[in-house]
Amino acid sequence: LLHGWPLSSDSWDEQAMAIANAGYRAISYDRRGFGRSSQPWSGYDYDTLSDDLATVIEHADAQDAILIGFSMGGGEVARYMSRHGGKSVAKAALISSVVPFRLKTADNPAGTEQEAFDKTANSINEDRAAFLAGFFRTFFGVGTPGNKVSDELLRNMENIAMQASHKATLECLKSFSTTDFRGDLRHFKVPTLIIRGTEDKTVPIDASARLAAKEISQSTLIEYDGAPHGLFVTDKEKLTSDILSFIRQ
Repeated sequence: LLHGWPLSSDSWDEQAMAIANAGYRAISYDRRGFGRSSQPWSGYDYDTLSDDLATVIEHADAQDAILIGFSMGGGEVARYMSRHGGKSVAKAALISSVVPFRLKTADNPAGTEQEAFDKTANSINEDRAAFLAGFFRTFFGVGTPGNKVSDELLRNMENIAMQASHKATLECLKSFSTTDFRGDLRHFKVPTLIIRGTEDKTVPIDASARLAAKEISQSTLIEYDGAPHGLFVTDKEKLTSDILSFIRQ
């Protein structure tokens, strides 16, 4: 279970518990620079992050593994499939993932302008705590009809995000916003589940999941109507059910 930016593996707690209670081995870890991991100065590019994933898989002696990447974590799944040949992986899942390419370029017109990412970096540098308060309201779709995300949960997510180093927060922003995963998609040789909310304002569905589903040969796309980016909270029962069904297939 690979977490999103700027959180930690704690964001997977409920799904990990459900997976373990169903009789499977649930493995999650804090990405370098985040949560309880060490905070090195370098290594926040996706090649290194996928190497970290390879180290965890080897250390845990994971066989027939199912990689589940949320948001930024989806990029680690994609780079692992290409850089490490999908070693020991039986299935993959991309949840609200940044794949295939976030940045708007001449050959990726659906992407997001560089200026938007620059604005995010500036806001983090000016007042990271204040930035996170607004960021998570969009992340979880606060204010949308039927959304019941509590203020307490938002504060908890802000606290988790503040555990990350300032350097890691900025470097990973750069990595997930500029890394082109389009060439990695052909290396998915296993059944792949793609889940995305149709009202995701953080990583819009037309520029991500729908494009990835067309390029990953054994993929299944499930769209959650009206759902935001943070599905592990807003749609946790449905997400957990869909993940368990995919694992059991």
